[in-house]
Amino acid sequence: MTTQPLVVAEKVRKSYGRNDVLKGIDLEVRRGEVVCVIGPSGSGKSTFLRCINHLERIQSGRLWVDGSLVGYRQVGDRLHELSEREVSRQRAEIGMVFQDFNLFSHYTALENVMVGPLLVRGEPREAVRARATELLRRVGLGDKLGAYPRRLSGGQQQRVAIARALAMRPKLMLFDEPTSALDPELVGEVLDVMRDLADEGLTMIVVTHEVGFAREVGDTLVFMDGGVVVESGPPADVINNPRQDRTKAFLSKVL
Repeated sequence: MTTQPLVVAEKVRKSYGRNDVLKGIDLEVRRGEVVCVIGPSGSGKSTFLRCINHLERIQSGRLWVDGSLVGYRQVGDRLHELSEREVSRQRAEIGMVFQDFNLFSHYTALENVMVGPLLVRGEPREAVRARATELLRRVGLGDKLGAYPRRLSGGQQQRVAIARALAMRPKLMLFDEPTSALDPELVGEVLDVMRDLADEGLTMIVVTHEVGFAREVGDTLVFMDGGVVVESGPPADVINNPRQDRTKAFLSKVL
């Protein structure tokens, strides 16, 4: 079994014009690890997540997933951006769940889960249908296969989005504040699915405001502020005994 981290970020920088959003992020994520990222709005958490699958291009630094540079090929000392087809091939290995679901409104729940394996991987329809049906059952939606998104609650839509990402058999799952758009009573049903995925050993990076979830499920808790990693470590240590004043100030407001 390889000991190489699944995700490695090295001095990752990202800016929009003169606004430096990421100011040199260093982070490693082991295989099977659940890393939860917390921090105030505007700290760069979601931007960093989007850089991991090249939805955002970084200005400098390096990002590797499973030993491969994300979005680039290195020749000598220079980086050359991959073609869109090559980037799409990389993204197919990385599942991402957004806060606003991003389901296809004209597809049923089952069709939403099937679309990736059919169009991106060209897998046989019947095999894809069987796997999509099982995934929807797994997230508690076996009775909603034919439902369109408008007929589903926010929590149900987010569980469809998780099943859709899992249908691609990703080696890594990214969650960008997956419960922030949900009514409070619907948050638990999505977190329960994520707990099950963590128990199964899926590698996950979760940007979240749910500190309780981070404490319970996370292996590592990362606190970001101002585009940098201020502090990281076992969740209980960071939450109960933060070392940095910025971490203490943030946690005092959210706990």
